Amino acid sequence: MNSANIEDAKTCRVWRVSGMFLAFVIMAILIFDQWLKIWVKTHFYLGEDYEITSWFHLHFIENNGFAFGLDWFNKYLLTFGRILAVILFIWLLRRFMSMPGLKQGFLISVALIIAGAAGNIFDCVFYGELFNNPYPPQVAQAFPPGGGYAGWFEGRVVDMLYFPLFSFVWPDWIPIVGGESCLFFQYIFNIADASITIGVLLLIFFYSNDAAIALNTLTHRDDMGGDKLKESSDK
Repeated sequence: MNSANIEDAKTCRVWRVSGMFLAFVIMAILIFDQWLKIWVKTHFYLGEDYEITSWFHLHFIENNGFAFGLDWFNKYLLTFGRILAVILFIWLLRRFMSMPGLKQGFLISVALIIAGAAGNIFDCVFYGELFNNPYPPQVAQAFPPGGGYAGWFEGRVVDMLYFPLFSFVWPDWIPIVGGESCLFFQYIFNIADASITIGVLLLIFFYSNDAAIALNTLTHRDDMGGDKLKESSDK
């Protein structure tokens, strides 16, 4: 075996190891996310709140929209948009893994985004068919005899992580909100939302240079791409 073949074999081995690790990260997040969602949905009635500490609650809500309960897009547009986004990010991740010099943290950040988007896709695609939606204080039942509460792709996303860290009153001199009370942090979200947010923040604050170089190499395929990646990894 010549030196070129040996180098190719080493590259392939590194690709496989990296791929297995990233697949493990994605699957671990998906499993934990779905386990917690199903457990909450089948043990909590809608709107139920369980205080673990004064600053951390499990509070069961559902939403049709974007991360943290926001409702920005049409339901079908959001679901199919997520599916297309996951397919695109998986394709990008596979391409990035073959590029020399990219930091492992950058690849993990992309994997976190994939896992988070896929986690909420499961809710949207399957939960409408798999669960009923009884009035409180009854809890949802999986595979109900009368069928689910909605059709395929019409399920609602389950949220439960609630961190009411502290509250305060805005000073009277502040326009519009002066004198009003404010609770921080009032959004309720899930593990998938957190995974997406962490992945995006890591890309912005720690791996933006890797992302720029990787995308530039992907789109332009210039001969200097590998040298730029090597220089980036040495910094």
